[in-house]
Amino acid sequence: MPHIAVPEGKADPEVRVWALRPEMGMGAGALSHAIYDQSIVPVRERELARMRIAQINGCVICQQWRSTPGAEGAVTEDDYAHVLEWRTHDGYSERERLAVEYAELFALDHHTIDDAFYARMRAATFTDAEILDLTVCIGGWLALGRTLHVLGLDDACKLAL
Repeated sequence: MPHIAVPEGKADPEVRVWALRPEMGMGAGALSHAIYDQSIVPVRERELARMRIAQINGCVICQQWRSTPGAEGAVTEDDYAHVLEWRTHDGYSERERLAVEYAELFALDHHTIDDAFYARMRAATFTDAEILDLTVCIGGWLALGRTLHVLGLDDACKLAL
């Protein structure tokens, strides 16, 4: 149940809520567009990192989301199902493991992300542009997913898989 009054309408509550603050909704929309449509990080790496943030945030909508452009056919339900086992699941590449680890550290223990971690990312061929890109993606998912969750908007709309 939402913790704030969501304007009436046909769209889902997580969309209608932005009518309360359209200027912020435009900013959230622009960030989402950049993350989903302009990222240079391969979609599998982004999706696995996104799912880890969804799990950490506890956002039901984010955990059910399967509409990321380019993900269909690139990320399977099995890939999503093993995100918590990112350290040991043999279906992930080194870059995919690092993307999930980065998401987890960013959300839970960002003070421990050090030069040695970035050296590992570079050793796995992440460019500086990709590191910046993935950082913005993770930050956006953390912020927007947590916003939906703490306001109770993720429980108001559950997407069909």
